[in-house]
Amino acid sequence: MDGMPAGARTNGDGPAPGSGVSRQLWDDDRGEVARNLLSSGVRCFAASGFHATTTRDITSAVGLSPGALYVHFRSKEHVLFEIIRTGHRRSLDVLGDDPADDASEHLRSLVRRFVAWHAHHHVVARVCQYELAALSPAHYEEIRELRRRSTATFQDAVTRGVAERSFADVDVHRVVRAILSLGVDLVRWYRSDGPDSPEQLGEFYADLALGMVTGARSSRSCPSVGGGGST
Repeated sequence: MDGMPAGARTNGDGPAPGSGVSRQLWDDDRGEVARNLLSSGVRCFAASGFHATTTRDITSAVGLSPGALYVHFRSKEHVLFEIIRTGHRRSLDVLGDDPADDASEHLRSLVRRFVAWHAHHHVVARVCQYELAALSPAHYEEIRELRRRSTATFQDAVTRGVAERSFADVDVHRVVRAILSLGVDLVRWYRSDGPDSPEQLGEFYADLALGMVTGARSSRSCPSVGGGGST
């Protein structure tokens, strides 16, 4: 179990095929054609899902023949894997590894950055969350490790606050699952032309997260719901 909640595709929620994808997501050492194919893959997978997307869909959107994809990637699944791996690496990188002196500010900073990143990159983040099941077992396990590292970063922050008595005696695993769920779920509905900027959402969700850990009622008193975790 990686601890991070995965999204569930709902009909009609996908972004428009023309949604923007930042070219800054992709590694600099990738050629321009490979970067274009990855960006096209993001748009196609986000709009139609992995299984409904064909190789021709991905390549024709950037003016190439289907065979051109195999010059740069082994398969359509390999395109998906590179997209999901890049998205998870970038969202992990944004968390950083330099905790603030104050436990509350450290948690707020993590949530603020995590949420803002997912809002800025909500199209690729949708693919990262909704198409995990299409990965090969080996690729899926590599992504799970990245997700475990993200989860551990938040767990360490909450555990620290509890130990320092800055936070209530909360159930760390439940609280972190709830915090991550907030950040992940926004990719389902967020639109760049909506009323909230990524930074505004980050601040709002950071306040919500702090409320979860500083409230008078301990989350340990909550009954178990469903008894399950996330995949």
